[in-house]
Amino acid sequence: MSDDPRTLATRRRLLDATMQTIREQGMAKLSARTIAATGSVNQALVFYHFGTVDGLVAEACHVLTSERVDRHRPALDAVTTWAGLIDVAEQVRADEREEGNVAVLGQILAASDGNPDLATAAGRAIGLWTGAVRPTLERLLATSPVGELFDADVLTDLAASAFVGIELMEPTRTGEGRQADDPLARLRPVAELLDGLGPIARRAVRSVLRGTQRT
Repeated sequence: MSDDPRTLATRRRLLDATMQTIREQGMAKLSARTIAATGSVNQALVFYHFGTVDGLVAEACHVLTSERVDRHRPALDAVTTWAGLIDVAEQVRADEREEGNVAVLGQILAASDGNPDLATAAGRAIGLWTGAVRPTLERLLATSPVGELFDADVLTDLAASAFVGIELMEPTRTGEGRQADDPLARLRPVAELLDGLGPIARRAVRSVLRGTQRT
């Protein structure tokens, strides 16, 4: 890839235009023409720089997700409690919704069925998030009374799957019970309970869990 500033600017315009087009028009209407119109560029540049529309979507998904993960990485690195992790998750969710990225993720995941290129792109994007979250979970599990019960890799994958599922299900949750049914809000008391366990309680929990594993 050329380091020419004009080339980099054009590529960036196409990346941003791709995400904007998906947000505003959906994957069904995504094409070189609609992307070019959104970015005010010649549609031939889509193929010149990225080969295919799917190639452009994959690159846009990767680059923009990397930037968002990097934005939240310092907060994840600073987490020292389970409740603190819930705080970061809530902030990530709020930011992603405000920027329309939840809708983009849903569109790309839906379009990835039967499309290996988009499936790979979605998997890479989710992998960027899990790669950032995993060290935090490893750090928390290392000092947690439930640390011996959970594998960090498995828990990271479960957390990512649950988070994606929560976001994709969000449009179905309406009415007065919406806030009360918020899965992250429901997890907070559990997180605070784990954080508040004293030394004796921690030893008791570990003893019970070890006994459970042996049976």
